[in-house]
Amino acid sequence: MRCAIRFGVVLAAGLIAGTPSTYAQPVAITPPMGWNSWDSYGLTIDESDYKANAAALAALKSYGWTYAVIDEGWYMDNPLGDKLANRDYQLNGNGLLVPSLKRFPSTSGNVGFKPLADFVHAEGLKFGIHIVRGIPRQAVERNTPIEGSVYDAAEAADTADSCPWDDGNYGVRDNAAGQAYYDAMMRLYATWGVDFLKVDCIADHPYKASEIRQIALAIKKSGRPIVLSLSPGPTQLKHAKEISRYAQMWRISDDIWDGWNFDRDGREAAFPKGIVTAFDNLANWSAFTKPDHWPDADMLPFGALTPQPGWGEPRLSRLTNEEERTQFTLWAIARSPLILGANLTKLDDSTRRLITNKDVIAINQTAWDSIPVAGLPAGFEPARVWHALAGPRDKPVQYLAFFNLAEQPVTLNASWEELGLKGSHAARELWSGVALPVSNKISVTLPSHGSAVYRVE
Repeated sequence: MRCAIRFGVVLAAGLIAGTPSTYAQPVAITPPMGWNSWDSYGLTIDESDYKANAAALAALKSYGWTYAVIDEGWYMDNPLGDKLANRDYQLNGNGLLVPSLKRFPSTSGNVGFKPLADFVHAEGLKFGIHIVRGIPRQAVERNTPIEGSVYDAAEAADTADSCPWDDGNYGVRDNAAGQAYYDAMMRLYATWGVDFLKVDCIADHPYKASEIRQIALAIKKSGRPIVLSLSPGPTQLKHAKEISRYAQMWRISDDIWDGWNFDRDGREAAFPKGIVTAFDNLANWSAFTKPDHWPDADMLPFGALTPQPGWGEPRLSRLTNEEERTQFTLWAIARSPLILGANLTKLDDSTRRLITNKDVIAINQTAWDSIPVAGLPAGFEPARVWHALAGPRDKPVQYLAFFNLAEQPVTLNASWEELGLKGSHAARELWSGVALPVSNKISVTLPSHGSAVYRVE
């Protein structure tokens, strides 16, 4: 029953309600919305392409799209080198990564990303970058000094630790030298004007609690409010209390790409993940969703994934229109961050309509409670239903979203009471605009992998 699941959610949420963000500042009161370069450019984005996408994002900012994030590889002169060692990392004299001048010419004169961040800020957006946790191997080989401290790179580095899937860095020790290295890094990023930092190889395989803590503390010391986003997933639920203390976002899935599922021989693929896997992930994490702390279901691989996506060949998203709408609806009502992966310079009309639906976006940005509905009526499996409350707490707006996980169309019939709402209601579907008259029941017909979301009056 709904009352039972809500009681369980309140109890679980209470475990973290009294644990403030010890280091991270309240910089993400609502789920962050924006764009990230990985799904379309992989390691390869350069300044002109980034500016073009940022300008396209600025045209969408009235809908809430705000963060423009450069993903991995901005410090590589040769991002397509066959080995990491051949990608030619660029470092300053203190062992910190700096932008490739070949790819980001405005960074000349030792100014780093500040000119590019200034450009983004002038567009009314916020500037973000990606790093892999740790200290570059070259910094350790050169034993560079750590700016602002008495330590050097060798004292900060844990040479027995490196990311299993990206060996460009060593891990950072949980000692004073390691903290000094991250402090220096965040001071540099603050001078550049960074607003969003995605840190990889830290939230799972492996989970690095000490480096999460060090980075969060270094952000606080920098004096600049920076959203801290941790990857990859799936972050384990046993770490929920700790990770929600330090970060604004943390991935709850391994990379989700443009497929409903990626099953092989009837078994779920380890990588990548399909859209369908997000239903259980978001349900499991719903108790830990709150202002400034957002379980992150991963990016939205919509539209043109070109010219050099982080996985697979250049292509248009293989998701159907229904699957894209289902993903967007689920992310919205579950209050996941909304991060676009499309090449925004090639935005098609159907994707543009999808990401500019103010009513659906409003659920994501204004809801203060959202949970999967338990105890669904007979005949609903494998459908799912989510309920959200938004707006004034004394007279909240209610939303219900219906999802068909089956390969065949389905018609779902239920009384409002069976879905946890008492009495009779009118409703309006937010994608089609179709209004339902006052009734004590609802009937919803959905195509395969389809969805519908209603504002309930």
